[in-house]
Amino acid sequence: MRQHLLALALIAALGGCQQADSPTPTTGTEAATPAGDAAVDAAFADLSKRALDTWMQLSPISATQIGDHRYDSEIDDLSAAGQQKVLTAYKALLGDLDKIDVSKLSRENQVDAAILRNQLQSEVWTAEVLQSPKWDPQMYNGMAGSALYGLMAREFAPLPDRLKSATARMEKLPQIFAQARENLDPARVPKIHAETVAKQNRGILSIVDTFITPHIGELPAEDQKRLQAAIEGLKKAVDEQQTWLDKTLVPNAKGDFRIGAELYDQKLKFALNSSLSRAEIGERARAELKRVRQDMYGIAQTVLKDKPGAPALPANPSDEQQQAAIEAALELAYADKPARDKVVEDAKAALEQSTEFVRKHDLMTLPDSPVDIILMPEFQRGVAVAYCDSPGPLDKNLKTFYAVSPIPDDWTDKQVDSFLREYNSRMIHLLSIHEGTPGHYLEGWHSGKFPSTLRAVLRSGLFAEGWAVYTERMMQEQGYLDNDPLFHLVQLKFYLRTISNAILDQGVHVDNWTREQAMHLMTHDAFQQESEASGKWVRAQLTSAQLPTYFVGAQEHFDTRKAVQDKQGAKFNLKAYHDQMLSYGAPPVRFARQLMLDQPIE
Repeated sequence: MRQHLLALALIAALGGCQQADSPTPTTGTEAATPAGDAAVDAAFADLSKRALDTWMQLSPISATQIGDHRYDSEIDDLSAAGQQKVLTAYKALLGDLDKIDVSKLSRENQVDAAILRNQLQSEVWTAEVLQSPKWDPQMYNGMAGSALYGLMAREFAPLPDRLKSATARMEKLPQIFAQARENLDPARVPKIHAETVAKQNRGILSIVDTFITPHIGELPAEDQKRLQAAIEGLKKAVDEQQTWLDKTLVPNAKGDFRIGAELYDQKLKFALNSSLSRAEIGERARAELKRVRQDMYGIAQTVLKDKPGAPALPANPSDEQQQAAIEAALELAYADKPARDKVVEDAKAALEQSTEFVRKHDLMTLPDSPVDIILMPEFQRGVAVAYCDSPGPLDKNLKTFYAVSPIPDDWTDKQVDSFLREYNSRMIHLLSIHEGTPGHYLEGWHSGKFPSTLRAVLRSGLFAEGWAVYTERMMQEQGYLDNDPLFHLVQLKFYLRTISNAILDQGVHVDNWTREQAMHLMTHDAFQQESEASGKWVRAQLTSAQLPTYFVGAQEHFDTRKAVQDKQGAKFNLKAYHDQMLSYGAPPVRFARQLMLDQPIE
């Protein structure tokens, strides 16, 4: 998955550091073409800048991740008064946007206006209707950890400056814990949310131990004293929060993790910014599930032919025969897996191989900025196995992180085997394609070149996740790993995960699925290992309307490429298509399609 680092204001989860000469965000809208009405474009440029400035001021932790370092010593105010201030500001911006005749804007600005409206409406709805600060403790925990991690993970300023910012933030972080205790209503907090945060709470101290404590000596004596005091204060606050989590929140958490059909449909609309409805997504996902399983059976017939002990492989199999054949074929792939302590090392090698394949086959323009494969920070573990963390749009020429969660030390051999069967050697290749090249890392680099800062800040998760899934199929179609049929089989299995994500999310939050129903979909229909499926069951409870982004985004990318190919015919060039698609700055895919095909912006 792509780590969503640009959530704003009340749902902001990531942070940064102080830098004296931080740039003021600009919209970049002056570069938009073709031209619209100059006066209207100018009015929208002014509104865009005010919206960005408002977000940065009200959400310093998000601002740092975006790369605006004017507020790096500050943290977000999640008190009741602070929340009301944010809501009032968003409504004012929305009112100003309503005064602009968007039909007179340039096409690129029409896209930005639509994105801005969706974001503002989403934030107002989240504050007034979903009311996350009252029931979701994850936002407080994520914000606290990210406030420090964002400061120390990237070298966007000299280390002493970042340490001073960390000091200032650590002095303020206890108020986030206090606001969590004040705002959260245990009766509305789901048990799974409370238990997850209770496990993650002390992870913030690992950030201090890893990134901050070893460098205390690099500060002047007075600054060292202040930093040490801030660390001790944070440790005390974390201990106090842990006691409250263990003794008060977890025992009294009575909320339902299912948000229900009405809230789900509203949240899905804002999260996807897609023309597809919940019903359409579900129908298309179920059809794809059936089609992909049929394709996997065809591969199984090939790789199992004449193998001793192979199951029956009839031309028209029963459901049981299809299941047995695909499982037997997958066993051939599972036999090739990394050692327990080599997952990260193998991911690095796979990334190098996929990058070289893209270069050799000239599939798209490659990035010239660095990427590091790292162990996932402790405070961010427990939701996904891996993620790509690109630098903020205002932080130029900094590293992208491809983070992989290590296998827990306390896992049994059975748990480890289940994990490594799921993340077998071919799956590691797919993971590195998805998170690295030509997936999230490459897409993030291209998107960062688009001139509109507004679009960069509000970049579409649907575009990003859909692109990463699209590249998995594209690489297989282009012959990656020498057209290995088992790689194709594993790629289809990985795609089944994308499909089942969309079905699972609806099943859990709308259709009241039990764990057994969810596990059957994942382990039987989508062939996932028990450990992967169990983790996804937890994730489905902790999140809503995010899991479908992979499937919906991928469908829109597949559909767009087909539409462009149909239009261009023999003139279609794959590299040119990829570079053009990536040149739009990651708006919702439907807008990229409208721009590419010269259709009205709707």
